[in-house]
Amino acid sequence: MITDKQVGKLKKLLSKKETLARAAVKSGMDEKTARKYRDSDKLPSEIKAARNRDWKTREDQFAEVWGGVESLLELNPGLEAKTIFEYLQRKSPGCFADGQLRTFQRRVKNWRAVEGFHKEVFFSQIHQPGKLGQSDFTHMEKLGITIAGQSFDHLIYHFVLTYSNWEAGTICFSESFESLNEGLQNALHKLGGVPEEHQTDRLTTAVNKTDNPQEFTQRYQALLDHYRIRGRKTQPASPNENGDIEQRHYRFKKALDQVLMLRGSRDFSSRQEYASFLRKLFDQLNSGRQGRFSEEQAVLRDLPPRLDLCTKMDLKVGPSSTIRVKHNVYSVDSRLIGELITVRLYAEYLEVWHGQRCLERIPRLRGAGKYRVNYRHIIDWLVRKPGAFENYRYQGELFPTSRFRMAYDFLKKRHVLPVAVKQYLSILHLAATESENLVDNALRLLLEQEENFTVENVEEIVFSGTRLQPVTEVSIDPVTLESYDQLLRFTGVTV
Repeated sequence: MITDKQVGKLKKLLSKKETLARAAVKSGMDEKTARKYRDSDKLPSEIKAARNRDWKTREDQFAEVWGGVESLLELNPGLEAKTIFEYLQRKSPGCFADGQLRTFQRRVKNWRAVEGFHKEVFFSQIHQPGKLGQSDFTHMEKLGITIAGQSFDHLIYHFVLTYSNWEAGTICFSESFESLNEGLQNALHKLGGVPEEHQTDRLTTAVNKTDNPQEFTQRYQALLDHYRIRGRKTQPASPNENGDIEQRHYRFKKALDQVLMLRGSRDFSSRQEYASFLRKLFDQLNSGRQGRFSEEQAVLRDLPPRLDLCTKMDLKVGPSSTIRVKHNVYSVDSRLIGELITVRLYAEYLEVWHGQRCLERIPRLRGAGKYRVNYRHIIDWLVRKPGAFENYRYQGELFPTSRFRMAYDFLKKRHVLPVAVKQYLSILHLAATESENLVDNALRLLLEQEENFTVENVEEIVFSGTRLQPVTEVSIDPVTLESYDQLLRFTGVTV
């Protein structure tokens, strides 16, 4: 390909009275090409540009259908070029080959750039130190974290200062107000100060619906007032307005994924070890932001003392010995039926209080429509009313382990239903009054012997103090590939 520099050298040599042949050789081109550029007043780049603008190397293959294509694009801006191309192939069989797809895609791309709809513009913002913090919840299941070999399904409440990108996070299990309350307070107290504003997306635990005259929920507004922060929220369906925290979600999880790869394992011995690992990662990420963070610290407001991390509610225990908290059902001791109790709801558990005394701490259920019934709360009356067992709404909660379920099924095969139920409830009562673990071990022994057992058999083993050997050895038959080899020979595949 001839360059502008070669042509310039050619003309310079010709101006010095060199022959065309000698000037062509010295310029690195043949005589015919040299003659063309000698007689032309354009450089190669100018000739090429003119050709690109005006010269079509082939006929437009989509000219006849392009008007319809434009109509489709105007009516349905989200249509992909490939979808339209396949539609054209179905509509006009044999007219368009698969090899024309790239040409069609370029044509659609050019149309969108010149005549299509205007794209959304994102406006870069000027951030001021100590002005704004953003927060949101992010799901962590894709990172494959495990605790003692068990999948650890959790979220991170994530907080960031938009000026310095200083960030902090708290492990949580739902997008509840209690998780927001704990996560925000943890971040502010680790920060050591308070920014002027705090922005979230439209979390239902913090932001009221648009038809509500109050912008924020009462509990969230009280939290903001305590820390003297002005609340902000994003517009509906506008996650880009919370762009700083969304970007930090991506970068934080990418950084965590990388350090987990270096660690060589995603399994932690305990939740505490995992939480410590996360704190070290946040400290490492923040260590490179000290310059801007120092500017933020200089203007942050003073930090008030912590608020309680719980939500208190007064509830009356129903006749089924249950209470309903945040659309979930929990059982309490039957002695509390008809009593007014106070429930202190935390992010991960709830406490049952009566008469200034904490009676019980119960793990909090995630989501809605769930239930947690402790058989110890109701077993005394269930033994007196065995007929209620078979159709009890929460019957599944009355099998503490799989062996209790197996024992009940075993008894049903050998007795009529009323007898089987009474026998099982007596075994469950024994577990409640003595030891669930001892009863479970006794059931294991009796089920392994496959003998007809009764509650008396179970009591005998429990009260005898017999210690059973734990099931620690697992025998797995060696893997054989003979059947797979036979399949390959049958299908005629050779390896």
